[in-house]
Amino acid sequence: MPKIIELSEALSNQIAAGEVIERPASVVKELVENSIDAGANQIDVRVVDAGISRITVTDNGSGIDAADVPIAFKRHATSKIATVRDLFAIHSLGFRGEALASIASVADVTMETATADGQGTSARLTGGQMINQHSLPLRRGTMIDVANLFYNTPARLKYVRSQTTEMSHIADIMSRLALGHPDIAFTLRNGDKLAIKTAGNGDLQQAIAAIYGVGTARDMLAFAGDNDDFGVNGYVSLPDNTRSARNYLTLLINGRYFRNNQLVKGIIAGYGSKLMVGRYPIAVVNIQLDPQLVDVNVHPTKQEVRISKENVLSDLITDSIRQQLSEQNLIPDALHNLGSRVQHIAEQQPERKPTRDAFVPPVQPADSGLPFKLAPHTAQPTEPAAESVPETTAPAADTGLDINDLDDHSIYTEPSKLAQWDARYNKPQPSAFGDLGSAVADEVAAKPKKPANLELLANDATTASDQQGFPHLRYLAQMHGTFLLAETPDSFYMVDQHAAQERVNYEFYRVAIGQGADAQQQLLTPIVLDYPLSDAELIRERRDILASVGVHLEEFGQNSFIASSHPSWFKAGQEEDTLREMIDWVIKDNHISVAAFREKTAIMMSCKRAIKANHHLDTQQAQALLDKLAQAENPYNCPHGRPVVISFSQSDLERMFKRIQDSHESAGWE
Repeated sequence: MPKIIELSEALSNQIAAGEVIERPASVVKELVENSIDAGANQIDVRVVDAGISRITVTDNGSGIDAADVPIAFKRHATSKIATVRDLFAIHSLGFRGEALASIASVADVTMETATADGQGTSARLTGGQMINQHSLPLRRGTMIDVANLFYNTPARLKYVRSQTTEMSHIADIMSRLALGHPDIAFTLRNGDKLAIKTAGNGDLQQAIAAIYGVGTARDMLAFAGDNDDFGVNGYVSLPDNTRSARNYLTLLINGRYFRNNQLVKGIIAGYGSKLMVGRYPIAVVNIQLDPQLVDVNVHPTKQEVRISKENVLSDLITDSIRQQLSEQNLIPDALHNLGSRVQHIAEQQPERKPTRDAFVPPVQPADSGLPFKLAPHTAQPTEPAAESVPETTAPAADTGLDINDLDDHSIYTEPSKLAQWDARYNKPQPSAFGDLGSAVADEVAAKPKKPANLELLANDATTASDQQGFPHLRYLAQMHGTFLLAETPDSFYMVDQHAAQERVNYEFYRVAIGQGADAQQQLLTPIVLDYPLSDAELIRERRDILASVGVHLEEFGQNSFIASSHPSWFKAGQEEDTLREMIDWVIKDNHISVAAFREKTAIMMSCKRAIKANHHLDTQQAQALLDKLAQAENPYNCPHGRPVVISFSQSDLERMFKRIQDSHESAGWE
């Protein structure tokens, strides 16, 4: 008897469903993508019990002819491609023809569809088998209802998680699709509860507002860039508006959401040292390219793609974001940073409603991992609020609209407010501007052997340049040996002295370390370094990386090395500890590049040589540090991403002391 048999069509479809339909969110993704491919500009999704009981997707797309309905549910039946050449120039989101067959094989499916001629068709399938099909008059478009998902595959059903978890996956998919197609009006309802609604007017920033909230969208920055192969554009958050996970990073290729670690690293690299360690920005990055440069047929769910010249694309994203951030004044407003405390006070006094200026929009709990708000109007426990609404200018006289009058939904539920928001808060696309910081690099390069310390700052103080709009700070006093107090004609500033000198030192070491072995300090007694055999082999293999920053090791027996000299910028008394720390990096990271190694070394040395808290400075040293900070390429953050300086505007101070009051503040608590 033959042992090899041909599987039945029903079993083949269920096997395919195991790859394509992982959970209810997979059904939503496949059906909505089909609606997008059909040219719909309105797509409504309703789920019951987070999609386990029912998923209904309705669109106003082109519809399906009656004769094509039975074929549409066959495996590998598609209208998207016809030849091998088409497979390598995919313009649609779907193309394999597996989705409907896979869904129908594990659920009860009803389809109602009609083309422009008004001739509609209704069809019902169970377990992949057509039960009935008949004609009826319908509006143009398609409705697909999926009930009792996984009813005939109980082994799959047991892997479905709680309704909260499954709903979060559905909302995540819908959020990505809405951000990829701001020209389509999307709605998502869980039962009768509205979870997501977008305007569909083509404005990406308004789509971001619908997903993440008005406060977040308003403070995001538009960026754009292009080269011979790629074009990129989108929005990124300011460095002080971050999250603890990468869930809020959305990558789109020709409207298709996908995941790619290399490009995510490119986004983060665009921020340089402006991000705190372990924090990630909010970003929506659109990538336009010739479809022949990307292979989308490498993953069952098409969430991973293969891109030609991926490194070039990553560098373009990095450069585009870096350029846009470089022209921004990134000094955080002190009251904005304290927004979470305002909310905490309000939560402790629930019977008292704060005035509008104190309002902090609710955000999803920090441990939820969701890049959206399932219930934007419901107060929930929050992480320290990065979405607090800062003070805005007076509304335009012709509209009477204030951004604080808008909640997370009014911009798309009230057309008049939508038009006003569009007129007042859309940001223009950035223009090209030149590279910054060359003057700082030239100055430091001229003195590579001289350490950046307080004596250097005091003896070589120069008039601060107005780098990137950074203000010239006049020193006032030092508080607790840790913070420097300063002023400009219209604002008051507090500077973290350790973070400030870390930044100044970092920009010195970044240049000095790049010069490698130019400045060496000979040791009277060589340092002997012993390692296990496995580590010793790795050190031998990667000694060139160490040599790139001036650390030269000689073999001294089977598992030992000696260092007879070290770069002159090593801190006295910490030579061996510094050497061991640098060697540990090359042992632990198999793929560390020379550039990344130099960066880590510069950050380490900037911290080791910086003044610490409770260290008192005289007036000359303090002013010299402020002047040097103003000359830095990035004076806003230390190399670890912490803020260096915060500000209070004069109006902030006057409000704090009740010297001025807004009309709605004068009444106190409402």
